[in-house]
Amino acid sequence: MTDARTRFAAERHEQILRLLRERGAMSLHALATAIDASEVTVRRDLRALEERGLLDRSRGGAAPLGGPASEPTYRQKATVAVPEKAAIAAAAAALVGPDDAIVIGPGTTTERLALRLAGLGGLTVITNSLLVAGALAGPRDPRVVLTGGTLRGATHALVGGTAERFLATVRVHRAFVSGNGLTAERGLSTPSLQVAEADRAIAATAREVVVLADHTKIGTDALFQTVPPGRITHLFTDPHAARADLQALTAAGTAVHITEPS
Repeated sequence: MTDARTRFAAERHEQILRLLRERGAMSLHALATAIDASEVTVRRDLRALEERGLLDRSRGGAAPLGGPASEPTYRQKATVAVPEKAAIAAAAAALVGPDDAIVIGPGTTTERLALRLAGLGGLTVITNSLLVAGALAGPRDPRVVLTGGTLRGATHALVGGTAERFLATVRVHRAFVSGNGLTAERGLSTPSLQVAEADRAIAATAREVVVLADHTKIGTDALFQTVPPGRITHLFTDPHAARADLQALTAAGTAVHITEPS
C-alpha cells in the first residue's frame, strides 16, 4: 500500500512539474483540475516539491523554478487542445458579420478564427499576425491590413514600437485576442514583454475585447498582464475550463461562452 501511494505521488509530482514548465505559474485550483486530484493533495505535493527545490510555491499556487516559463513556440501550441480551439473559433466567428472591421491578435486559436472568416464579404481585418494574414489571403477574401513592426519568430507576430503606434490610430468595435494565461484576478497574461505591449495596444483599439482561450490557459498566470478582467467583454472557452475562474469572470461582467468540440 505504501509503495503504491509513493508511486502515485511520484506520478503526480511529475505531472505538476511538466504543467508548470509548459504553462508557467498556475493556481492551486487549476493544478488540481489538470491532474484530477483534490486541492488538499496538490497543496501537499507542492510543499514536498518546494522542499526538494523543484518549484517556487506561492499563496494559492506555484511557478516553475526561476520564474515564469518561456513562451511556448507556435509549433508547440498548435498541437494542444486542437478540437477545443476549432470549436472556440467557430463560435467566436458568429460575432463577425459582412462589412465589419475587426482586429485579430496572434495565436493558434485566432488563426483558426481567421480561417473561419475567410471569404466573408466586405470584412476588414487589422492584424499583427503573419499567420492570421496568411489564413485570410486570397483574391476574394477580406481586406487585410498588417500593422508592421519587428517579427517575433516564436509566434510569427509583429511587435515593437511600429506595431504599437499603428494600432494607436485604429478604432474598431471588436478585437479578438488570445494569450498564455487567463485568471479572474489578473485577466489575460503572457510571459513576453514585447507580446504584452502589442496585445495591450490591440485591446485598446476596441470597444469590446473578445478572448479566445481553451481550458489549458484558464487558471494559468504568466508574467505580464495584457487585458485586465474588467476589459474582457466575451470569453470563448471549452467545457474543461476551471469553473471557479469562469464564475468569477462572469461575476466581473464577462459574457462566458462554453463551446463543445465536435
